Amino acid sequence: MVCAGVRRQEDEHRRTHQVPGGARMHDEQNGRNPALTELRGRLTSALARARLNQTQLAVRAQLGRTTVSEALSPVKPVPTAETVAALARALKEPVEELLALRWTAAQEAGTVTADGPGPGRPIELWEPHDLEVHPAGPARTASGLDAPAVRGLPGYVPRDHDRVLAEAVRDAASGRSRIVVLVGTSSTGKTRACWEAVQPLAGRGWRLWHPFAPARAEAALEDLHQVRPRTVVWLNEAQHYLGNPASGERIAAAVRDLLAGPERGPVLVLGTLWPEYARQYTAMPTPATGDSHSQVRELLSGRTLAVPDAFDTQALAAAAALAESGDRLLGDALTRARADGRVTQDLAGAPELLNRYQHATPAAKALLDAAMDARRLGVGIHLPQTFLTDATPDYLTGADYDQLADDWAEQAFAELSKPVHGKHAPLRRTTPRPPQRPPTPTTIADTPAPPPAGLLFRLADYLEQHGRTTRRPLCPPASFWHAAHTHLTHPSDLIGLANAAEGRFRLQWAHHLRHRAAEYGHPDSLYKMARIRVEGGDREGGERLLRQAAGHGNLNALVRLSWIREVAGDREEAETLAMEAAGHGDTHAVERLARMREKAGDRQGLEALAVKAVGHGNALDRLAQMRERAGDRQGAETLAVRAADGNNPAALNELARMREEAGHREEAERLLLQAADYGDMEAVLTLVWAREEAGDREGAEALAIKAIYHGDTDAISYLVRFREEAGDWEGAEALAAKAADHHYPIKVMHPAKTPEKAGDQEAEQLPLEIANHGQAWDMQPTFKRLWPHGLDPDGTPTPAWQPSVSVSLGRHILPGTL
Repeated sequence: MVCAGVRRQEDEHRRTHQVPGGARMHDEQNGRNPALTELRGRLTSALARARLNQTQLAVRAQLGRTTVSEALSPVKPVPTAETVAALARALKEPVEELLALRWTAAQEAGTVTADGPGPGRPIELWEPHDLEVHPAGPARTASGLDAPAVRGLPGYVPRDHDRVLAEAVRDAASGRSRIVVLVGTSSTGKTRACWEAVQPLAGRGWRLWHPFAPARAEAALEDLHQVRPRTVVWLNEAQHYLGNPASGERIAAAVRDLLAGPERGPVLVLGTLWPEYARQYTAMPTPATGDSHSQVRELLSGRTLAVPDAFDTQALAAAAALAESGDRLLGDALTRARADGRVTQDLAGAPELLNRYQHATPAAKALLDAAMDARRLGVGIHLPQTFLTDATPDYLTGADYDQLADDWAEQAFAELSKPVHGKHAPLRRTTPRPPQRPPTPTTIADTPAPPPAGLLFRLADYLEQHGRTTRRPLCPPASFWHAAHTHLTHPSDLIGLANAAEGRFRLQWAHHLRHRAAEYGHPDSLYKMARIRVEGGDREGGERLLRQAAGHGNLNALVRLSWIREVAGDREEAETLAMEAAGHGDTHAVERLARMREKAGDRQGLEALAVKAVGHGNALDRLAQMRERAGDRQGAETLAVRAADGNNPAALNELARMREEAGHREEAERLLLQAADYGDMEAVLTLVWAREEAGDREGAEALAIKAIYHGDTDAISYLVRFREEAGDWEGAEALAAKAADHHYPIKVMHPAKTPEKAGDQEAEQLPLEIANHGQAWDMQPTFKRLWPHGLDPDGTPTPAWQPSVSVSLGRHILPGTL
């Protein structure tokens, strides 16, 4: 079949195109053949434009000189599809268009050869998605308003079944008819494997026939007898053909006849099946059931090929290599599917999951928004149905809320539980596995929180990741926080949300959520509340909460109590508390003891403690500092490296600071890089500032961007703030744009938006906007400059607000960087 444009060209040639001497061109049978005339005319014109002769063209196309001459000669037969494809590629002409002309020419010539007419069309003219290869990733709109959306395909990772499939394709190419039916569960890559396998046949002039209209079984039964040699018969989802009650057996018999007839070959039959269908068709009959699949069973016998559900270690490594080389679709899928290896299912399901989210009913979409916010703000994967239901109302507009039916929640959860490709559902019901642990003595701290009542649901990983990116600037509404306080019972969920609320200046909700976590016996929550009491001046109340937290097993509480007792002059109890924490392996307690010994001038005791605590790098840190101050730089560095080996590279960082103060900048930078190699991102932050101060802006930006991939966003954030403070608004905005490219948005506080220039109304709006972005703590230096009296819990500037958390750039910022 030829497109309309080609048909118009053919009509034009019928009217005007003549060969030298006034006679029309003729094919080998001396009949009119406008398509062949057009084909050779385009090849000849392209040859002239390329300024090549036929010998040079033969070399470039890797064809024989005679083959090229006959292909361009007006008195020779229609060239083969392989020849036309090679010439088109060599001359940079559209392969598909020339192959379409070539097939029309062969039909008009009336030739019945191995590559003659029959059902199907050249493989080059097929798009993989037209053959039911699942798209991956969101659709990209092509240029032009009326252009269709383009679906990408990730790089292909060959697996064991691909080698068997490639062998069958080689057999077919060499003249032996073959059939292979790939068997695997939904979205395991069966159809994509078939598509990749037939690519070597495209350059050999093979056709591909996909019987699907008007109905699959009907189309197959009608035209199987017309299949010509060198044709791929595409039976994707073969149950539609072989399992058809009326014609399945006849189709199987026709395929067997096609494969058995040597005069009709070679042909390649490729099919796919789910395992349940394969078991059904190949099961041996019983007298009670009869034999309803005898032809299908014989057809499939020894011709099925299993496709595994998951990538093995080797395939995962190959996929990771493709991702590192720039394959974003694979890289994105691996972030979610690396653990279980179900990469193809993730790729197949992702576009449909996004489509389901974007086109969901208002109630269902609101449920997903609430679930996305819960996951990105720290709630575990098991989301209680009661929590999601009560969190939803404020996500709806007034009009949508008024239209809710009485059973809206039931309908929405049912809508979101329907699976898409790869057996994914936007929001599916789940049941946590019971913990399987050896029996141990139970303490109060080990007592589990009461499980949430009712059903639990899990958000699809793809939508969770989508929400972390698209909803990052948004703050959940009041119904979300209320539902969390009412229904969530796991202390870590409550603490995570309390921190998120505090970061968005929802301070009252943060307070209540921490109280709720404390009610469930969460020692960290008790510790956090105790610190707030102490910092607020209520030392007695704070100490009482610290003792409760310590009784629940919180070692930080022991260290904090030790500090309070030290300040109060009770050194004996301070040392007792610190030793108790040290006995449980708390490195801060060991550091506290080291500091006490040094303060008392007990250097011998400090060194003895450091030797005993090789695994506790803080003690070695203190000893390294002592030796540095004593002038033993080599000994100090040796101990600092030992501390870093003990998972405490801060010792190297501290030494770097001391070397910097002494004027040894190169040595300081060497030590900081060494600390960074041990994973100390504080060292990276220090280097960023040092390079910025030294005028090496490119180096500072590169390190700051690198810090994002190590999970540390302070460097890039504070580098933007530093440029703001310096009045370099252009540099700050350029760096913020780079950060946004790496999925870390930063708001630049341009002077046009300051209260002095923006007016009172915008002055009130700006802190709310920043708080809703979840970057409240990153923005505190700017808040203090613009609103010195602070904010109240709902984000409004007020003289009563005092921040409970101060911004720190780390313990070891080089002098002169602020």
